[in-house]
Amino acid sequence: MEESQDITVNAGDIARLAAVGRAAVSNWRRRHDDFPQPVGGTTSSPLFSLPEVASWLRRNGKPFEVSLGDLVWQRLRTSVDDLRLGDLVGKVGVFLLFLHREPGAWREHGARSLTGLATATADLPGSADPRLDDPVLLRLVAELAAEHGPLDAFEFLCERYVEAHSRRLAVTRDDVAALMHRLAAQEGGTVLDPACGVGTLLLHADSSLGQEINETNALLTAVRLLLRGSRARIVAGDSLRENGLAGKTADAVVCDPPFNERAWGYEELTGDPRWEYGLPPRGESELAWVQHCLAHVRPGGLVAILMPTAAAGRRPGKRIRGNLLRTGALRAVVTLGPGGSDLWLLRRPDGGRPPSQLLVVDAGEDLSVVEPAWRAYLGDPEAELSGESRTVRIIDLLDDEVDLSPARHRPQQGGQDFTRDFTEALEMFRDTSATLSDAPPALELLGERQDLPTTTVGELAKAGLITILQAPPRMSADEGPLPVLTTDDTVLGTAPSGGTVLDPALVMVRPGDVVTTVLGVVRVITRSGAALGPQLTLYRVDRQRLDPDFLAGFLRSADAARIHPGSSRLDVRRARVPMLPLADQRRYGTAFRELFALEDRLRQTAALGETLIRLGFDGLVDGHLRPCDQGV
Repeated sequence: MEESQDITVNAGDIARLAAVGRAAVSNWRRRHDDFPQPVGGTTSSPLFSLPEVASWLRRNGKPFEVSLGDLVWQRLRTSVDDLRLGDLVGKVGVFLLFLHREPGAWREHGARSLTGLATATADLPGSADPRLDDPVLLRLVAELAAEHGPLDAFEFLCERYVEAHSRRLAVTRDDVAALMHRLAAQEGGTVLDPACGVGTLLLHADSSLGQEINETNALLTAVRLLLRGSRARIVAGDSLRENGLAGKTADAVVCDPPFNERAWGYEELTGDPRWEYGLPPRGESELAWVQHCLAHVRPGGLVAILMPTAAAGRRPGKRIRGNLLRTGALRAVVTLGPGGSDLWLLRRPDGGRPPSQLLVVDAGEDLSVVEPAWRAYLGDPEAELSGESRTVRIIDLLDDEVDLSPARHRPQQGGQDFTRDFTEALEMFRDTSATLSDAPPALELLGERQDLPTTTVGELAKAGLITILQAPPRMSADEGPLPVLTTDDTVLGTAPSGGTVLDPALVMVRPGDVVTTVLGVVRVITRSGAALGPQLTLYRVDRQRLDPDFLAGFLRSADAARIHPGSSRLDVRRARVPMLPLADQRRYGTAFRELFALEDRLRQTAALGETLIRLGFDGLVDGHLRPCDQGV
């Protein structure tokens, strides 16, 4: 195609367009002398001509198709460097908004209709003139909009842009964004986000206000919202230092602010009227954002703001946390997952009686528990909650620390629930630990060490007794209907927990395959139907000449893992394996299999023991248990 003549692609682009992993592209470059040579880029990240790559792939019978959207995206990436890519995507967004608002103008007048663009897009932040000097790009974008609609066309380009700049752009997870909107916003109300980024938190609102420090991202947000038909006003600038929405209040505020910013304006904002609950300490920028959000929501309106977990207990912020509790502004603290953010839910005081309880929720990975707990709390803040949610008396929190961390206020279990959980944990621990004494295999102690003739795994592979297969470094999708055996599954001995879509490059496991991780964990597969996951290696043996459990045992041995002193990695090809008849291999294999089973049982017993210990401590502390002279 003429439109693709000047377009370049990198290895990742080729992998995506050809629906393979990046390792496959590396293999093509290494194994095929006629693979196109780089036309630009760097040694570590070379660029290739898209037409040359497409021609090579078709000559070699490899499926390859460049969609119109990919053609637009690759032309964008080729037109400017990465630092200016966002500006160009924003300009394309302005053009798409013009096509959305004046659909007939382009069809009738083409590029001449751009004279009316500034008038049609005057409500956008900054200059509305895209100044696109590439007529081919304009035509391709117009064709993409005609095929998919301006909104879907722009969302496609925004998605690609976020992927390309994932290390620079902090984007709120879609499920968290949707949850925050449901918890705080009312149908038909105006929602404000003072740190809106690329607009993720405002996409569910019919009427929006937003501010974003980065002018490019502010423009992207405005286009995304206006293409959806939202009544939106987005301004560019620093919300804390240059409040572009001063005097504006919304029905709800949602915010995912930057964390740990020391240069947030402490010196120049010392006397700011927004600090109704106290001057935020220099190192507590997040508490400045909390008060900024409260200043922009109507009395009685709700705020949902993501906060670092440390903000719930850091000592410098205790005065402000205490004031937020005393006035009834802070209503809930929700932990959204291990290592993730906390979600604070606040309500601007409206003169009513403040609640006496704070809702704390330890949601973990299950966000579905948050909304029912919040609705129940709003209906009756004094009601008892179950599961991972509870209410804590505010007077009990107003101590010398004012620590609001949900982990510190783990909900006490009801009597019947605790009795069931403790009894089950105790019985399972006793049953599992009772079998350990009979679990070791019958092994004969020799008077002297027995030396056996050995060979290496590499030599066995050369002789055809072992086929070594490596999983692709990346899957074509993170989720899908095809099960994937992951590294964690291999370590824990659990069923395949990953998912992907069918791909010819995948390695499918079979019963009897030996799988290893890079750190030396070894597992013999007993079921088929799953794909081998990244960072795993598979050893498929000729079972007429080599027993898989025999091989796994020697790979698991300490000698195999210490081939390179000081290294934690398993150099399996150099691991030594005894040369024994198949019948003797199977005897060894049976013993190794029993040792592997014992290892799994010990791991399970340890996990059950940790549960029993936790319940024991909790029960003794909260009054469900007490010591007795003769044991439990």
